Amino acid sequence: MVKICCIGAGYVGGPTMAVIALKCPKIEVAVVDISVPRINAWNSDQLPIYEPGLDEVVKQCRGKNLFFSTDVEKHVFEADIVFVSVNTPTKTRGLGAGKAADLTYWESAARMIADVSKSDKIVVEKSTVPVKTAEAIEKILTHNSKGINFQILSNPEFLAEGTAIKDLFKPDRVLIGGRETPDGLKAVKALKDVYAHWVPEENILTTNLWSAELSKLAANAFLAQRISSVNAMSALCEATGADVSQVSYAVGTDSRIGPKFLNASVGFGGSCFQKDILNLVYICECNGLPEVAEYWKQVIKINDYQKSRFVNRVVASMFNTVANKKVAILGFAFKKDTGDTRETPAIDVCKGLLGDKARLSIYDPQVTEDQIQRDLTMNKFDWDHPLHLQPMSPTTVKQVSVVWDAYEATKDAHAVCILTEWDEFKTLDYQKIYDNMQKPAFVFDGRNIINVDKLREIGFIVYSIGKPLDAWLKDMPAVA
Repeated sequence: MVKICCIGAGYVGGPTMAVIALKCPKIEVAVVDISVPRINAWNSDQLPIYEPGLDEVVKQCRGKNLFFSTDVEKHVFEADIVFVSVNTPTKTRGLGAGKAADLTYWESAARMIADVSKSDKIVVEKSTVPVKTAEAIEKILTHNSKGINFQILSNPEFLAEGTAIKDLFKPDRVLIGGRETPDGLKAVKALKDVYAHWVPEENILTTNLWSAELSKLAANAFLAQRISSVNAMSALCEATGADVSQVSYAVGTDSRIGPKFLNASVGFGGSCFQKDILNLVYICECNGLPEVAEYWKQVIKINDYQKSRFVNRVVASMFNTVANKKVAILGFAFKKDTGDTRETPAIDVCKGLLGDKARLSIYDPQVTEDQIQRDLTMNKFDWDHPLHLQPMSPTTVKQVSVVWDAYEATKDAHAVCILTEWDEFKTLDYQKIYDNMQKPAFVFDGRNIINVDKLREIGFIVYSIGKPLDAWLKDMPAVA
């Protein structure tokens, strides 16, 4: 019986291992983490992450061939294959600060694996890591191996939050990178056999180690680049009276380009895009490729520009001041169908409005008040460290209230900002919202999900990203 252990019970480790357990009933899967509250949550009815379909998968396997435990060393000792999906935050100080990945957690995991192992193991890199990490890990393991044979594989994940279970059931591709030696190829085959339980052979790609590591960074950079491209166009559309939805639809009908990831918005978020691009930039700089580094930096610059442009538009439209005005924020997660707020554009938008002394009332169907307050008081990149190592913020932001209903959030507000494209925001009773707001009542749609004409008929002044501007907004130019 093959035993698999996964170090790190987060967004990657939890769902991935649950699906492996479901699809491979003969394999025993243990997910381990040093965080007691997190493991307790995985063992309870209230899982620590919200992902459609995850509940059913976990409940089907938990206690049979899927286990969640804090006894890290025992399970690593017993395992044949060890997946490592620990945090790889961006460094905030020292060499490469603000760009390079911080491999502290990775390294300590590798040293622990070397310490407790008494039999040969395949070690699989599952977190997004910079190119050549596998080589560094390999050195740590071989220098501490006590005669045990370790094979390192890179098996990056390409999950999208909100559809992770679907992505795991039917992946576009599974990528496995390994050494091109007899032992390396044997290890690749062992991992391939696990995935082959449910993934068609032609969808399992094998490469060398560096190609696998770089493919992950490249894929995220390409996706983020598409979003920044359409967001750059949205600014031009507003300036010229074009409609970005029409432009992106026309562009997306070209089969070489395709329609996905062409929705203009207030900006991209999520735990990977920015981090992976910064990492890519750093790797390019370290390899003497400043032109390539500059090229990818622009993707993040446009994203930051889009967020500040949105804030400027809100403030400029409202007589250039939002001081002490109530502004309703609908949506805080970085996209719909997830409770994840990592790098969500809502953080920068809220901070921008708070900087202008606005009072915010925030509603998101999946995000807790505690999380929102933490996000608004945390330093950049802190979110990516394990919870117990994050600074506990004693301060809460006084001008922020978090409510559990959209109508409560918008009552007596001067403006509504839609920052996440939750389906429920499309079907709200906007007449009722309008009646309970201060006038003039503004809607700033950062996700282009509302019917602009209908809202204007009700009486709202509407700003929708990349759409022809309301006459009101033309008179109030937002100069950044």
